[in-house]
This record gives sequence, structure tokens and C-alpha cells, in this order.
Amino acid sequence: MTEAINVDVAVLGGGPGGYTAAFRAADLGLSVCIIEQQKNLGGVCVNVGCIPSKTLLHAAAILEEAKDTELMGISFGETNVDLGKLRDHKEKTITNLTSGLDALCKARKIIKVQARGYFQDKNTLKIEGTGGQLVNFKHAIIATGSHPYSLPIAPDDTRIWDSTEALNLSSIPEKLLIVGGGIIGLEMAQVYSALGSEITIVEALEQVIPQADKDVVQPLLKKLKKEYRIFTKTKVTEMQAQKAGIQVTMDGTKAPESEIYDAVLVAVGRKPNSHEIGLEELGLQVDEKGLIPVNEHMQTIFPHIYAIGDIVSGPMLAHKATHEGKVAAEVIAGHKVSFLPMTIPSVAYTNPEIAWMGLTEKEAKAKNIEYHVGKVPWIVSGRAQSVGAANGVTKALFDKKSGRLIGAGICGVNAGELIHEAVMALQMGATVKDIVNTVHAHPTLAETMAFAAELVDGTITDMLPQRKR
Repeated sequence: MTEAINVDVAVLGGGPGGYTAAFRAADLGLSVCIIEQQKNLGGVCVNVGCIPSKTLLHAAAILEEAKDTELMGISFGETNVDLGKLRDHKEKTITNLTSGLDALCKARKIIKVQARGYFQDKNTLKIEGTGGQLVNFKHAIIATGSHPYSLPIAPDDTRIWDSTEALNLSSIPEKLLIVGGGIIGLEMAQVYSALGSEITIVEALEQVIPQADKDVVQPLLKKLKKEYRIFTKTKVTEMQAQKAGIQVTMDGTKAPESEIYDAVLVAVGRKPNSHEIGLEELGLQVDEKGLIPVNEHMQTIFPHIYAIGDIVSGPMLAHKATHEGKVAAEVIAGHKVSFLPMTIPSVAYTNPEIAWMGLTEKEAKAKNIEYHVGKVPWIVSGRAQSVGAANGVTKALFDKKSGRLIGAGICGVNAGELIHEAVMALQMGATVKDIVNTVHAHPTLAETMAFAAELVDGTITDMLPQRKR
């Protein structure tokens, strides 16, 4: 049997939350072992998620922009895509990042084990396929991430994809059906549409990107309806593999009853990887969604065992996981810290982008919170007009009693960058007056957040003020 590894902290999983926790723990003087079954650190996000998808989305945006510039009198001629080079660029981007993570891991003298690990007891992890090697720990951080949902009705066929397979760019189907109108589905729709696929999107709920307010999604939807077929309040009821493609039967008022597609992307959400890691050996129960309950210090019912990222409650986002990972490492090192963010921003990297944070309007109504809303169409923005981005909107919600910002949503170019002013404002307890009195550079897209506050404040000059209620 291989000699056991003895460390202060064992981290199970090397995604954004896991490697961040490991790196922070090492920086705080703790001995660390990170167990990751894949060759590279980075998890889904770096290897088969956020990074490759954003790389391909950038390429898709360039293709779209090349067409749009004709309206300004600039023509680049017929565009040509070398799929092999595009795949190589995506892989090079991933390699650059993962090699950087490996270098940071080695520099911190972290023990990295490439294998599957599972709990043998409350102070021991067993490493699969290594002759029974054990990792003895004083503290453990579970960061095993999540995996895509699959549809039980889907046959076993290479033409039915999950998000990982879609990012491989193995082929460009003539007709692509995307089941799920959330962020992943719409992002992949943009990539494949730009590369020549005819896109159909099926969403069971009444709108695409259902987490965001409908009026924030509207500018994107207005554009997409011209480019894709979109069926909301529609479900896929049957899939059959045929020689000509995947025959799909749907149930929806306006949807075709049955149609054949060259490929089908299933993008209906993700499930936590809390199974087959030995939680039963610990006596650690998961909830009905497979999530591990934790407190604000990221501790499970066992104070020396922590859980972070997609396997605990909250949005399945890399930036949430990294902050949770830092909190877990710092608590282990004796720091008095908690994970109690005022908000966690969400971004759909579509064209135009959609970003939101805090309460949506529908959430505020459901909680009976009285609020004022300022909504600014980007057509009033000089910057948006000049760069051909007038199809956008900025929306901000302020508590009626305190005047504090409680939520915001943006649809437009660089919304994912712009939303962070609102995130900081909410985190710091900023009021409508605070935002109004913050001088914003002109002409910028960021001005639209100031305009939204000025609408509520009644001091706007770039639009007619709202009628007094």
C-alpha cells in the first residue's frame, strides 16, 4: 500500500472553488492536498464551461459585428471560418489557464493527486486506483461541482449533446434543437447560429432566461426572434433516433408536433456531484436536490468538514464558489469570516448580454416589498447610439422607505461588466441619491445606471421625468 498523505486540509475537487480554497489555505500556512480526477485543475468552468464557451462566444460576436458594420459603410467581404483553427484557439486558451493553475499549485507546494477520492471516515479520504492510498486530514473541503441534467426520454445517440459535447465543435449541424432557454442554451445558440446552424429553442417556462425580469430580457428576445425559432411554454415529450436525424415530438400551443433535427443540445440545468463520494460513510445527509447543508462559515454538521460551490445552495456560478472557497480556507486558518454576500450577480453572455443582481421586480412583488423602479431604454444614450447598441435597457429598483438600491438588471453591450456598479452600490447600501450624486463619465454606457436613479429621483434631464404618483 502506498504511504498515506497527511495534511491539514484535503480539498476534494479542483474547480474554481476547490483550487481557490486550496491556494488560499496554502497561503495561510496550512499543508494542503487537492484531489481532482481530471488531468487539469479548473473544473468544468475552465475546461468545459465558462472559458471555452466565452472564447467561442467572442468568435461569434466578431462574426455578427462584421455583418453589422455594413450599416456604417464598412464591409469586410465574405467571412470564412476555419473550424480547426477555432478549436485550436479554444484549446490553447484552456491550456494557458490550466498550465498557469498547475504552476501556482506547485509554487505553493500543494500535493496534487489526480484520481477519484471518497470519504472512508471523518478524517480520511481514500484514493481510487492507487493501491488504496489514504489522505489523512484535519479539515476537508468538498468542492466536487455539478454535471448536466440528462433527459430520460433521450436515446443514447452521439447527435444528442450536453454542453460539454457542444463545446467540442465536432460538427456544425444544419438544424440544431436546443432544449432549455436558459443561459447555457442561449449562449450555445449564439455560437452555432454564427457558424451557420438553423436554431430552434424550446423552453418549458413562459420566457427565456426565466430568472430575469421579462422587460430586461425583451431587447435580447426582440433580436433573437428574427434569427431563431423560439417556443416557450413547450415541452419535449419524445425523442427517436432516425437515420436522417433525431425526431423530436413537442407539446406546446405553437410548436410543431414533430420534427427532425441534425443534433439536439440538452441544456436544462445541472445536478450537484454529491453522490459516490462517501458521504454516507460520514453520516452526512443531502437535501432533496442533492445539496449539502452548510452554515455561513461553509461548515457542514461536522465543523471540520466544509462544502462549497455547486454542491451547496445558491446559484451554480464560479464566482460564488471562489468566494466560498476563500471563506472556508480562512475559517480553517482561524479567521473570523463568513459568506454573507448582499448579492451575487448573474450574466448571460449573449448578444446583447443580460446581467442582473439583487432582487428582480417579480421577486420584490412576491416578497411584498414596496419599491420605485427606474427603467432607461438605451436609445437615450449617446454612447449606445454611436456604437449601434441602442437595443438595450438599464433597470434599477430602490426601496421606497430607505431609498436603497435593492436590485438591477441590464440588457445590452457589456452588461456583464456594467452590472458591477450596481453590485457594489447594493453591497455598500447606496441610496438613489448616492448614485445620482456620483459623477458618471459622458458618453458611456455606465451613465444609464445614473439615468435610472435620476428617473426615480425626479432629476433626469435626458428623458422626461416620471409622472408623480
